[in-house]
Amino acid sequence: MKTLIVDDEPLALKRMRRLLEDIPNIEIVGEAKSGKEALLRSSALHPDIVLLDIRMPEMDGLETALHLSHIQHPPAIIFTTAFTEHALAAFDAHAVDYLLKPIRRERLEKALVNAQKINRAQLLELGKQEEASRARSHISAYMGGNLQLVPSENIYFFQAEQKYVSVHHAEGQLLIDDSLKTLEDEFGERFLRVHRNSLVAIEYVEGLEKDKEGRYQICIRNSAERVEVSRRMVAATRRRLKEMGKV
Repeated sequence: MKTLIVDDEPLALKRMRRLLEDIPNIEIVGEAKSGKEALLRSSALHPDIVLLDIRMPEMDGLETALHLSHIQHPPAIIFTTAFTEHALAAFDAHAVDYLLKPIRRERLEKALVNAQKINRAQLLELGKQEEASRARSHISAYMGGNLQLVPSENIYFFQAEQKYVSVHHAEGQLLIDDSLKTLEDEFGERFLRVHRNSLVAIEYVEGLEKDKEGRYQICIRNSAERVEVSRRMVAATRRRLKEMGKV
């Protein structure tokens, strides 16, 4: 089984590699020191199993696993963690396998035998229990067979288009299958609903203006794009932007 090890601590990576090298039928195809690196390496190496640390800077293990669950052939995931036994009750409740550090070889072998793919519903519920207000640091999508990662702080607005949501960001656009309502709940106060099909990042709002037909539009900083504000949301949008010093 092709296995990828992910941990931001060099000593933990070294120890895990040493343990795996003594286990038959395990091929270590690579290592990663961050969630972002793990996604890029998984996209290139196609591991069967990812041993994934939970607590990492920038993108933690839960978010990394959520992104991995999007790919066409997601790997089985085994979390590794230094959490207390009490905190791990949520993992047990959602049938998600984990290894408690320091990891014992016997427990590792058992986890590898029983490793299963984790679905998005499990990960989302786990995220809710592990941290009440979890929001992804990145949005991911596969385009042309390649993984695209966009930092959420670089997103200008989300716009629903038929079955997908278009993510407009500093480097362009990508399509995701999340619902606009799910994104609104996830990112909370950072984005403002201005239309039934649009959420705008308040940070990038430059102003509110009328077009030639008298329709209100949001002006986006660093972009020539405009986002229409629906008639029934004009008053609430203006009020919110005024509170934020945007108009």
